[in-house]
This record gives sequence, structure tokens and C-alpha cells, in this order.
Amino acid sequence: MKELVDILKHTKTHLMNGVSYMIPVVVGGGILMAIAVLLTGEGAAPGWGSGIPYWLWTIGVDALGLMCPVFAAYIAFSIADRPGIAVGMAGGFMALNIPTGFADGAVTTASAGFIGAAIAGLLGGIIAHYLKKIPLPKSMQSLKSIIIIPVIGVLAVGIIMFACGTPIAAFMTWLEDVMRNMAHGDHGSLALAGISALAALMIAFDLGGPVNKVAYSILMVAFVGTGIYTFAAPVGIAICVPPIGCGVASLILKKKFSKEEQNAGIGAIAMGFCGITEGAISYTAADPTRMIPINMISSAIAGGIAGLLGVGAKMSACWGGLIVAPVIQGESFLAGWPLYIICILIGVAIYVALCAIFKKDYVEKEEVVEDIDISFE
Repeated sequence: MKELVDILKHTKTHLMNGVSYMIPVVVGGGILMAIAVLLTGEGAAPGWGSGIPYWLWTIGVDALGLMCPVFAAYIAFSIADRPGIAVGMAGGFMALNIPTGFADGAVTTASAGFIGAAIAGLLGGIIAHYLKKIPLPKSMQSLKSIIIIPVIGVLAVGIIMFACGTPIAAFMTWLEDVMRNMAHGDHGSLALAGISALAALMIAFDLGGPVNKVAYSILMVAFVGTGIYTFAAPVGIAICVPPIGCGVASLILKKKFSKEEQNAGIGAIAMGFCGITEGAISYTAADPTRMIPINMISSAIAGGIAGLLGVGAKMSACWGGLIVAPVIQGESFLAGWPLYIICILIGVAIYVALCAIFKKDYVEKEEVVEDIDISFE
């Protein structure tokens, strides 16, 4: 029981491990899908039947389809090491196909999505962890990893997911409907602005940390995977505002930053262009009480404006920064990449202004050298 409590106590660590392994799959698939859209300009979910764009889109979709299985597999890996991978991955696939009933002689299924994959990964890891403890003679130990854990583990997590996955799948279906209706309803803009601002706050709070990854994984990755692109652009904007903002501020407001920070300014801007929000970490760590609020406020305003104006309603790339700007499309031309870039510029301008107002001038710390008395007596 103590071991189970310890596993659950470190749930956040296990989830973050799953996210860190999932992100390369998401980025690879999302960028390929974005390139396909860029080559044709036909929207976020084209129905081409041949040609290079079609194959790029198909490969990207297939890669993105691995998101939940990989996520679940490496949650289980974090708990049970290598024996947990197969059990967790199987659970992640099952989370995408939960039986819900019968229609026309066939089984109907629904997806439990990102939440279902997280639960499957935790279950798979816990089951594999305890199966590893089955006592066997030394000559039969190899049977654990080859037969016992995969067979019993996959069967156990499958039974649990089939028994308990229906409510999760129903919740995810309801949530997707809510998000789609919100995007097209009469009061959608204000609601989208609020959620977009909240997502941007989370993205900018810890710059790639757990809170950032929750917002990125759910409001961008999970929803884009189900065809909801509404929040992708606000999240993509929030990802790049802090690194670009601190880089620009360090070059303009030189009295506020150290020489090292000024020299790193171009690099921070480049990282922001590429959607790497960690480019702002060194600046934030040097003055967290001022820089964390500046990161959050500027990103929230930029993300909220993007949500209010419906920027990037057809953004299919699961990434941020200016690198994805060419593939961002909206309900109108203006609501595509032009407003996306404008929102980034607004966020950066607010960032620099807040630094000018609230950040103190940098004072070089003098190195104190103490006198050392040397005695030969």
C-alpha cells in the first residue's frame, strides 16, 4: 500500500514524463500537416486524394495519432521502467477506441482522448510495477518481461479501460461539443477570449514547466488532435511572446539588463521565433518577482486578443512562434497569419513597456575580495 501511495504522490512527475516523450511526436506530425496546408492553402483538414501534400498530411495525421499511446506508454515507463511501456501503450490505444454500444450490427466506439490516455498510463504503470514483484525461480525470471507482464498487464488494463472508459469518453465528447459550440455561438468571442487569456497565463507562468505543459497538451495538442483548432493560435502566441519580449527588451532597455543578457538577446528572439518558450528562462530566473508577472500579463493580453478576434480558427500546427505563421488560417484572410503576427507584436510591445516601467536598472555586483593575512610564525 505504501508503494501505491508513493506512486500516486508522484503522479505529476509521471505525467510530465509522458508529455516530454509525446511532444516530439506531436511536433513532427503537426509540422508535416502544416507544411501540407501551406503547399495547398486548402484549409486545416483537406480531402486530397493524391500528390505530395496528401502524403505529407497523411504521414502527419498518422504521427499525431500516436500521441495518446506514446503519452500513456511513457507514463507507465516512469512508474515501472521498461516493462511498463507495452502495457501503457496498449492502454493508450484502447483509450482511443472505447466500446459504447452496437449499431447496424457493429460495435460503436468513442475516444477517451488525452484524459483516458493519462489514466491508462497510470493504470498500466501500476499494474506492471506489481507484476514485476511476482516471485519466480531465477531460471524463469525472463518470462516476466516476455510473457507475464505483457499478457496479464495488457489484459488487466484493457478490462479496466473497457469497464470504466465509457464515462470518460462521454465526458470528452461533451467537452468537444462545448468547445465547438463556444467557438460558433453568439457569446463565443468573449468566452474564447477568457479561455485564451487563461491558457496564455498558464503557458507563460513557468515557461515549459508543468503548468505550461498542461495548457499546451490540452488546449493545443489534445483539441487539435480532435479537429478543434480554436485555441491553438492563442497558445502559439503565448509560447513566443516571453522569449521575443525579453530579447527585444534587453536590446532596447540596456540599462535594465546585464551585459550577458544583452548578448543573449538575439538568441532569445530566435528561440521565440521558433516557438521555444524556454528562451525566457534565464531572464526570468534573474528577476522572478518582476519578470514572471510581466511574462504572464503580456502573454495573456496577446492571447486574449487573439481569442476575441478568432485568430487562427483553422490552425493545424501544434506549435508556436512565427515559424508556424504561414500556415495559420482564419475565417477570413485577416484573421489568419496577419492578425496572428499583430497579436505577437502587441504582446511584445506590452512586454517591453512593462519592463520599462517595473524593472529596475541593472547594477553590477562588485566582487568583494577579502584580505588574507599570511603568517610564517
